[in-house]
Amino acid sequence: MASAVKSEPMRVLVTGASGLIGKAIEHVVFKEGGKQEGEEWFFISSKDGDLTDVEQTRAVFEKYHPTHVIHLAAKVGGLFIHLKENLQFLRDNIKINDNVLHTAHETGVTKVVSCLSSCIFPDKTTYPIDETMIHDGQPHESNYGYSYAKRMIDIQNRAYFQQHKRCYTSVIPTNVFGPHDDFSAENGHVLSAVIGKTYKAKQDGTHVKVCGTGNPRRQFTYSLDLGRILVWVLREYDDVEPLITSIGPEKEVSITEAVEMIAKALDFKGEIVYDTTMSDGQMRKTASIDKLRRYLPNFTFTPLDEAIKLTCDWLVANYDIARK
Repeated sequence: MASAVKSEPMRVLVTGASGLIGKAIEHVVFKEGGKQEGEEWFFISSKDGDLTDVEQTRAVFEKYHPTHVIHLAAKVGGLFIHLKENLQFLRDNIKINDNVLHTAHETGVTKVVSCLSSCIFPDKTTYPIDETMIHDGQPHESNYGYSYAKRMIDIQNRAYFQQHKRCYTSVIPTNVFGPHDDFSAENGHVLSAVIGKTYKAKQDGTHVKVCGTGNPRRQFTYSLDLGRILVWVLREYDDVEPLITSIGPEKEVSITEAVEMIAKALDFKGEIVYDTTMSDGQMRKTASIDKLRRYLPNFTFTPLDEAIKLTCDWLVANYDIARK
């Protein structure tokens, strides 16, 4: 597929920008020199408009007139809120995604990069999974509402290209964490939730309770690494097919190993208890990054222990303003 014409500076709209990945992109653009001359970048959150509402979505696009969109906005949560509210996650995310993609099309946006999730992978599959396999089976039942809504972005991207030749594409990160994450036990994903619990337990002199056995294995990806890749995708990746953007399978670790890294980073000496009455979710979601390596063979991911230490240090320094 031919590259998009880049004769005029981009006007980039980042939806869902108050979250973990949005903040990482903002850092890359403004603090690491990711912004090029003449470009304008706009970072919006739910306070700027309810993207489940089509009229409010149109108003956002009319205000900023983007040429490019990085679409991060979503209704998200941790494992246990997904178990309780699959229908709401399905409905809200389908509305958000359809409103953003169709308004982008109607207003002539050149390129949209949407952020999917590794939870879209089939529950019963062979590993490592790659980009060609994401529709090969049902996702895990624990968060099927969110998962199917995210899968539909890939379907829509293909349809916008087939019918209108739009360059709308997607990335699939795995288990992202970092500064500005949600560190609450209720809504945080596993790593950020444990970081929040461990810091509080250290302050209170109590133990840390980890949900499940600690045996599931995950590829944990530092948010700033993902931010750097997303800026590259926006500029250089002109394929409608999704791209897995993750640390490699060889760096996959168990929840227990990650928890031990967190305890070390926060100098936590107390007891860690695994509540085996609670669900583990999927035992693994191992993803291949062979396609990413073909495009970015020299990209270096931040080592997990270093990334965990950076995230813990951020939480300690920003505890008063962090989501917890």
